[in-house]
Amino acid sequence: MNQDKVIPHLFRTEFRNLVSALTRHFGIAHLQAAEDIASETFLAALESWSYKGVPENPKAWLYRVAKNKAVNYQVRNQVFTQKIVTKLKSHSEAFEIDLSEKQIQDSQLQMLFALCHPAIAPEAQVGLALRMLCGFGIEEIATAFLTNKETINKRLYRAKEKLREINLPIEMPPDVVINERLQNVLLTLYLLFNEGYYSESKEMVLREEFCLEAMRLTHLLIENSSTNQPAVNALMALMCFHASRFAARKNSRGELLLYDEQDESLWNQELIARGAYYFNQAASGNKLTRYHLEAGIAWWHTQKDNTHQKWENILQLYNQLLQLNYSPIAALNRTFALAKANSYEEAITAAEKLQLTDNVYYFILLGELYSKSDRQKSQANYKRALALTKTLPEQEAIKKKLSLSGI
Repeated sequence: MNQDKVIPHLFRTEFRNLVSALTRHFGIAHLQAAEDIASETFLAALESWSYKGVPENPKAWLYRVAKNKAVNYQVRNQVFTQKIVTKLKSHSEAFEIDLSEKQIQDSQLQMLFALCHPAIAPEAQVGLALRMLCGFGIEEIATAFLTNKETINKRLYRAKEKLREINLPIEMPPDVVINERLQNVLLTLYLLFNEGYYSESKEMVLREEFCLEAMRLTHLLIENSSTNQPAVNALMALMCFHASRFAARKNSRGELLLYDEQDESLWNQELIARGAYYFNQAASGNKLTRYHLEAGIAWWHTQKDNTHQKWENILQLYNQLLQLNYSPIAALNRTFALAKANSYEEAITAAEKLQLTDNVYYFILLGELYSKSDRQKSQANYKRALALTKTLPEQEAIKKKLSLSGI
């Protein structure tokens, strides 16, 4: 095995496992130490495997080295009494980090609730989840947030200090707290998915790995009886429906394709069926959430018919969503359904009232809506979109639209 390929893969899958298990063992106050030990373990692998080759069981090698480093950390740490230190020194072989599949899943779920404490800012929660639970590097996170590594390091440092101050136990909260904290957890996973689905990183308009990590963590909630609730299933359904159109959402050059431009044969029917299953599970209970309504909208987008009734249903769901949880982006997306259900003229009027002049999709949508009636205004909006877009594939897609319209 080539260590240049093995180590990045293992970092993505095992870094989070080590951090979760170590944090659960040490406590949330030692989150930074857990991250350091996991990082040092991979550094040791890079140094050792470069000379000796990849061991037969690289995962076991990582766990063994991490265990030894954890023992050394505990021995060095001054908060331990001399009695505990002596015991660790004489019985270090008894120190075990339980890295069984169930233990890792439990640790990650408990960590998710700890990281989503209301004292932590939402953007920091997403950053912590990307780092601690998904194994993404600081540079990757900085790219996702359109900032630099220094800013992300400072943001995560402040969040870790807040967690140290709170000193939460790494365990599932009591049921009464779960229901309160679950809203923060779901919002974090929703935002994590959106970071991938609406990527603004320079090189790509879709970061599937962010979306898949959000789905993996949401699935952990579904597998736990205390958190397998209708809103969780609705969020999972929403993610499945969106993920089903990944392959059709961009062309071979990575350029964004609008809904009407997508090749429907590329839609993943297995994911659509899985989303329908979770959507059905979400129907229990009597509380309607934004995730239910957005999942309903996403489901209609997986239906290949282009009838007035389809778009009318989508429009009505958007109307409900805006009443329940208004957001300018949802209002903008509604205007496309309005164009399909009623008329492009009515959609243009509704869209322009929003005045989202710092949003690239606002001008892309107006460019599309005006393309049916006013070529000059369509071009003007595409040009403004081009000036705002930060991704190279998106720039190429907009240039193509301008070229096709005669610019």
